[in-house]
Formats: sequence, structure tokens, C-alpha cells
Amino acid sequence: MNQALRRDADAIISASLRAVLPDEAVRTALDSFRPGGGRTLLVAAGKAAWQMAGAAVEALGRVDGGIVITKYGHVKGDIPGVLCREAGHPVPDENSFSATQEALDLVRGLTEEDTVLFLLSGGGSALFEKPLIPGDELQDITRQLLACGADIVEMNTIRKRLSAVKGGQFAQACAPARVFSVVLSDILGDPLDMIASGPAYPDQSTAEQAAAVAEKYRLSLSPEARALLGRELPRRLDNVTTRITGSVRELCAAAAGQCRSLGYTPVLLTDQLSCEAREAGAFLSAILKTHAGGGRSLAFVAGGETVVHLTGGGLGGRNQELALSAAPGIAGLDGAAVFSVGSDGTDGPTDAAGGYVDGDTLGALSAAGLDVYAVLRENDAYHALQAAGGLVITGATGTNVNDVAVALYRAPEG
Repeated sequence: MNQALRRDADAIISASLRAVLPDEAVRTALDSFRPGGGRTLLVAAGKAAWQMAGAAVEALGRVDGGIVITKYGHVKGDIPGVLCREAGHPVPDENSFSATQEALDLVRGLTEEDTVLFLLSGGGSALFEKPLIPGDELQDITRQLLACGADIVEMNTIRKRLSAVKGGQFAQACAPARVFSVVLSDILGDPLDMIASGPAYPDQSTAEQAAAVAEKYRLSLSPEARALLGRELPRRLDNVTTRITGSVRELCAAAAGQCRSLGYTPVLLTDQLSCEAREAGAFLSAILKTHAGGGRSLAFVAGGETVVHLTGGGLGGRNQELALSAAPGIAGLDGAAVFSVGSDGTDGPTDAAGGYVDGDTLGALSAAGLDVYAVLRENDAYHALQAAGGLVITGATGTNVNDVAVALYRAPEG
């Protein structure tokens, strides 16, 4: 492994994540928060929920009750006046369902004088859920969508119709109280009806689109689930004010800034990357091969969200698979590295945020008896990167604004 490149990669990752932590973003959004004369309740859902709720309570001084629903391992301590619950992601579980019921109980019977501060971040589709079908069937449908490579908009078009809280229905449950929604975006283009399936935003999708997704991926659905796909959800909500804060654009800008400070000339390729993880990794390695040897140190930045089609039973995530897919293309290329991380610090069902490879990685894998193509077929990027020292582990970051991948080329000195 090229230790100098790995140090640069770690510095770029750290700087990028610091720039998109939600604390300051939440405080800024609350500058326009004007609660009514009644109670102020807090409901926070998503992978960044604990961090967002802590910042909000600190800024406001107190709330009259609240609940955080976040991923396992993401609660870092108590928040005054707020219950903290952990639940399943990316597949909802019984803790998702019970915690969401607690949130619904909290907002029941409110008046026009009351206010619900609703803090939403990516991952909320699994974490904030009251299904209209049996929980085990919802889990099965979620797994089907994940396995077939459906993108987040397609997944949420389906999931919101199988739910009692998504697609604006949570805001309806809060009425006549006012809802002030602060949203940390993890979807390209920031579509508010799709981030965490839009519990407090009017639905922009249609029943016809939901049926088309089910047909496209040939989803196995019960008659009850298929009938629910025909539901039309709220098209208008009069009790909601929404503020969006934080996005993948900021993540990419921070990565580019740190690359520049380390002596690379940054090039932003896109902040709307949306393709197969393996294709993205191969493409970034091809870019490095084109530009290597030109005498300049370059950094190519791409933000967004790739997808993985599951073909095996291994362990990994889209960022690890992207990085590993770049290893064959840059094998033996001195000064070249590719890394990709999820801003929430957890890539798929693993403890890694993503992966790192350089010109030495393929050789290290071969020495360990690993065939990178066989590993990719098995979707086992985690163990391969672990063997090559290429896992990127940050721990839960408290934010979630999608992923960033960087291809580095360090020109030789002199």
C-alpha cells in the first residue's frame, strides 16, 4: 500500500465529513423557527437523527417532549426531554415499527397552538415506519428492492404506499398542529417527497409509477400489497413548513477543497453519480490511466449514490464495491488511488464507511489468494479490502448526505 496516498485519502475523508456535520446546519435552519403558543414537540428520524436532535435541543434550550429514531449504534448519549430509540436499517424491523408508533402517540391530539419540529435524514424510510401490511412481508419487499438494484426513488415510490406515515401521512397525523420540518438530503436533486419517503411532504409520485416499478423488477407481492400500490397519497399539506439543509454538493466541495490544500488540482466530475458501483469504479480507474504521467497531481471527485446488484452472499456495500472495482484498472500504476465513502460512516450492513485501493492493492489480493473478479461476483468486497488494508472505518458520523468517491493521481516529484 502507498502510505502517502492513504494519508492523503484519510485527510480528504475527514475534512469532507466535518464539512457536512448537521450541527451548524440545524442551528441555521432554526433561525426561522417560530413555535406557536402551545407545546413544542420534537420527532427526529434517520441515520443523522441523534446528531440533529441534539443540536436542535441545544439551540432551543428545551422541548416539551420528543423522540429520536435512528440506526443501531448511532445513539451517543441522552438528550434532555427526548426518548432515543435504535432500529433496523436498511431493512425495517420491529423496533422501527414500535418506535414509530411511539412518535405517533406523541403527536396525537395536538392543537393549532402546538408545534412539531420534525428532523429528517436519510435512512428514515426504514427507521420511520408503520406498515399497512405484515412486518415480515414489508421486510421481504425491502430486501427484494435492495437485491434487484432499485434506486432510492423507485424504492420509496413503493414503500410510501405500503405505509401509514410516509408520503405526507405523518404531517396529517400531526394536524392541526404546525410541522416545521428540517431535512438533511441524501438523494440526488433533493426531492423532498422522496427523502426518507417524505413523511411530511406532499407526494409527487403516482400509483401508476408504483405499479411500473413493481412490474420492472417483477416484485413478489401479496394481493393486499399490490392493492395498496394503487393508493394516492396527500397532494397538499397546509400545516407544514420545510427547510432543506446539507447535501452531497457540500460534501463534494469540501473534498475538492481538501484535495487542493494537499497539492492536487481538483476536478468535480459530478455530484449526481447514479450507476452501478462496479461501473463507477472501473470508470474512475480509466480516468486515472488517461491522466497519469501528465506531470500534474490531480483529484477527480464524484458524489452521488451508486447501486449494487446482488449476485453473491458476501459482505460489503456500494462504496467498498466501487473502490474494489477500481483495483484492476490501476494495478501497478504508481501514484494512483481510488476511494469511496458513505457520509454516514456505515456502508451497507458493515462497520466500514467505504474502501480504498491503490496501485498495490491487486498484488496484495493476489498474494492473499484472492481473485478480485470472483470476490466481486460474491459481493464480498469487505473481506477482500480487509485483507489488503483497504477498509475505511470512521464510525457513525451523525450525518448522511450521500457518498463521495475520489480518484487521486500524485505526480512524481522533480
